[in-house]
Amino acid sequence: MEFMTYILVQRLGLLLILAFLMTRIPSFRSLLDREIDAKTVILHAMIYGLFGIAGTISGIVIENGQIVSQYILSPVQDNQLIVSSSLVATVIAGLLGGPVVGMGAGLISGIHLYYLSGMGNIAGWIVNILTGLLVGMTARFFSHERVISPLKALFIGIFPPILQMGLLLIFNPHDDFIKTAVDQISLPLVFSNSVAIAIFTAMIAAAINEQEREAALETRRALLIAEDALPHLKKESQFDMAQGIAELLFKRLKVAAVSVSNREQVLAYVGLGSDHHKQGDPLQTRLSHEVIQTGKLKVAYSQDHIYCTHDKCPLQAAIIVPIMESNKTSKLIKLYFRKSQHIRSVEIVLAQGLGKLLTNQLAVVQSEKLQALIRDAELRNLEAQINPHFLFNTLHLIATLFRTDPEKARHITVQLGSFMRFNLRLASTSLVELEKECEHLQSYIEIIQARFYGRLTICFSPNNDCKGAMIPPSTIQPLVENSVQHGLENVMQGGRIDVEIRQVNGKVHIAVRDNGSGFSDIDLSLAGNSPIESERGGGTGLYNVNQRLIGMLGDQSRLHIRNLPSGGSEVYFEIPDNKKGRKAT
Repeated sequence: MEFMTYILVQRLGLLLILAFLMTRIPSFRSLLDREIDAKTVILHAMIYGLFGIAGTISGIVIENGQIVSQYILSPVQDNQLIVSSSLVATVIAGLLGGPVVGMGAGLISGIHLYYLSGMGNIAGWIVNILTGLLVGMTARFFSHERVISPLKALFIGIFPPILQMGLLLIFNPHDDFIKTAVDQISLPLVFSNSVAIAIFTAMIAAAINEQEREAALETRRALLIAEDALPHLKKESQFDMAQGIAELLFKRLKVAAVSVSNREQVLAYVGLGSDHHKQGDPLQTRLSHEVIQTGKLKVAYSQDHIYCTHDKCPLQAAIIVPIMESNKTSKLIKLYFRKSQHIRSVEIVLAQGLGKLLTNQLAVVQSEKLQALIRDAELRNLEAQINPHFLFNTLHLIATLFRTDPEKARHITVQLGSFMRFNLRLASTSLVELEKECEHLQSYIEIIQARFYGRLTICFSPNNDCKGAMIPPSTIQPLVENSVQHGLENVMQGGRIDVEIRQVNGKVHIAVRDNGSGFSDIDLSLAGNSPIESERGGGTGLYNVNQRLIGMLGDQSRLHIRNLPSGGSEVYFEIPDNKKGRKAT
């Protein structure tokens, strides 16, 4: 019995090596994912059926209690009994593929057993089919598990050999040789089969974990590379962008060299062969043009495909990855290798993933640039809406003063000219020095006080300590204009507006207060957040200013509006205090 157990375990070791190779079949993973179609069923039934036949061939033949043959290549005599490991393949087929694959594999290996004849051939044929069916049905209880645990497989593997022994006794109830053989082979067969099935499921789990771990590491590496590539993709110069991407990929990937090209020429090259592969080289390879036309990754497995005529070029293979923009290949990334054997499926999958990630990142960058342009256009439009409110009223004032006070009319005309020259620069300026904004406001104050002479007073003293701060142009003036037009609309005398600029906690605090009627509850909730319709029209001043502050300086610079306890209202905001003076863009 011990010798028989040794032989069966030895043969099963060879079969397990064969089974491990089967896990490398591409369609094998579909069994684990329970994605089984007719083609998969037939294929795996045949594969595991052949696996069962191999188990039978590597079995032993018993005659009169003695082992007479250790390999079975031809039919045996009627007084001989075949002891094989065919049930191992049938059980595995049922566990992984369900009852249909299990029965198919059992039928194939059972027919082979029946063909070999000998005592118990009918029992062997039946037990293989029954095992495939029963184990396949049992496996449905563990369908939520991708791979059944080895302990469960060990338990399931005990029963098929017991069923086989029972069938042998049923079909040969009075044969003393069968009774003796059952006593002799039952324990070695149960032990070897169940252990082999448990080992095989453990091998499957290990193989899958290894593949998934490697895939997870490569995915993580691709994501990190794509994240680090984002700053380079935002560069305006395509040469600087390409150089940054090439250096990043060369540093992170195990490649001999990296090049980044557009549709015509090489933009950057890093790595081996840089003495003759250079920036500005035209695209010459057929594969590169195929990738540009099809947008699909290509692999160059020989130096001829790389099309390098240099005698001592160390590069022999490459992966060409397309980068898409607007559904068209805009750039190529070439990952070079010393030998074609260095290009494994892992490198190809990683390259495909990187291509898709960089394409998506580039789309995000282009989208951000487009949104910035749209936002800038919207801000320019908002700026243009501010001027007409003030312009028509001032022209009417000048026309009136020319009849009553020509000298003052000339002075106001000069102030209006200064005011309008400032506004003409708005189309090319997003931020200006606070000092310039104060000059603009001072021109407005002189004009408006001339218009409302004796009716209101505007108090404003620029703060020289804050003049280095940057502010969206024409920001404070609309706030003062709002107080004039709305807050003090019904004030005939004694109207007052205070403009305050001071430093608070490293920021510049700017406030405009008036002693007018203040905001209604409804207007107070809407002011700055949406245009307010009024009987006199307009109502967009505070909204436009707030949108420009948020768009250019961020939400922390938005307007804050409140009614004062003593009457009137206050509108205030804060901007960064940049002592060095940021450049206008």
